[in-house]
Amino acid sequence: MSNEALRRFAAGNGVKLWQVAEALGIADTSLSRKMRKELPPDEKERIVRIIRELSQEVVWWRRLN
Repeated sequence: MSNEALRRFAAGNGVKLWQVAEALGIADTSLSRKMRKELPPDEKERIVRIIRELSQEVVWWRRLN
């Protein structure tokens, strides 16, 4: 999965990149800077897991409202 695909995956799941950055414990600007070049596979896998977890929170929140 490319970095661009990661961005689309996050957006498609209602997850903002700043939320991913927060979960990673880094500033959103740092995540954006890191994503200018292709990330290593292990980092991409970690980000995919975070997006999946956060997307469950988005679904839960939408059900409440």
